[in-house]
Amino acid sequence: MHLRYSFRVYPTRPQRQSLARTFGCVRTVYNDAVAARKAAHETGAKYPSAVALAKSLITDAKRTPGRAWLGEVSVVPLQQALRHCDRAYRNFFDSLKGKRTGPRIGPPRFKRRSGTQTAEYTRRGFRLKEDGRLYVAKVGDLKVTWSRELPAEPSSVTVVKTVTGKYYASFVIAVEDDADLLEPLDDPDAETGIDLGLKSFAVLRGGKVIESPKFFRQMERKLKKAQRALSRKRKGSNNRAKARIRVGKIHEKIKHTRSDWVNQQVAMIVAENQGIYVEDLNVRGLSRGRAAKSVQDAAFGIFLSRLESKAARAGRTFVRVDRYFPSTRLCSACGALTGPKGLDGLSIRQWVCGCGTRHDRDANAEINIRREGKRLVAAGHADT
Repeated sequence: MHLRYSFRVYPTRPQRQSLARTFGCVRTVYNDAVAARKAAHETGAKYPSAVALAKSLITDAKRTPGRAWLGEVSVVPLQQALRHCDRAYRNFFDSLKGKRTGPRIGPPRFKRRSGTQTAEYTRRGFRLKEDGRLYVAKVGDLKVTWSRELPAEPSSVTVVKTVTGKYYASFVIAVEDDADLLEPLDDPDAETGIDLGLKSFAVLRGGKVIESPKFFRQMERKLKKAQRALSRKRKGSNNRAKARIRVGKIHEKIKHTRSDWVNQQVAMIVAENQGIYVEDLNVRGLSRGRAAKSVQDAAFGIFLSRLESKAARAGRTFVRVDRYFPSTRLCSACGALTGPKGLDGLSIRQWVCGCGTRHDRDANAEINIRREGKRLVAAGHADT
């Protein structure tokens, strides 16, 4: 199993200039590879292989006046850029043929100078030094702010520059599959269903509610003001570049606070429950509906994927209940489908079944999701 560990790095001014050259060369090689394959497609020629592209776009290109500056940076991130391009095309073709699960993906696109910049180094291009610094080939020793120790020697590192000008080192670490296993919980009640929603982010067993923080909604007014200021700046001016960074910093703050909050909730749920049962939401479909902004702000997809990953690493039971299972309409007392349904039923938070039981909408759904998840486990129909 491979995990990523990211740390903030603080390059000096000469190192920032060296990294800028590296990012530019990586971007150029990647875009040249995309252009070469697009040209091959338009002319009906055979797609050039990765080996052929490495020779023409790196080795031979360094000998030409127009690309001689490629020799000023390490060759490792340039080779990795070609591998990334090749993998992107393979994923695209597998998606077209139906060999790749998930939604259809498009072909690789050209990288932009204004976007996030990356350069990946394998073991040949970097080294961790005893003083805690990270040596990167043809860049130097980078100062790293270590928030934890790495569990093993990294196999690669990606130096990242965000649109706001921050630098990070992202290490890939190979760890044992049972490295994060937690002690099993013997309590039979240490399991929960999770009913996700927009009014409350999640309802757990016993009516425990996780309120939705709505990070984007909290920063929306400030973001609108920054975007209006950006729209008034003349294109190509320094003031526009500064305004774009201000907008990027707001988006970055929303992203980081949301990610940290999701990690905290996932850690809490995994630590307290041996069995975790969730509804398999169609997040992509919900993100195109009338509540799209609220759904995207809630980040259900990120939460579910991280919860599934951490539960698997911790040895917890994790089950996704079919999205068409009527968890809301089903009475948890008698099993009758008497609950609210349709768009008109979304506003109904309390309802009474024909059997006389009064239900809280979300608490009732959590009970039904938990029962269905346990049934799937007992029947052997769930991948746990």
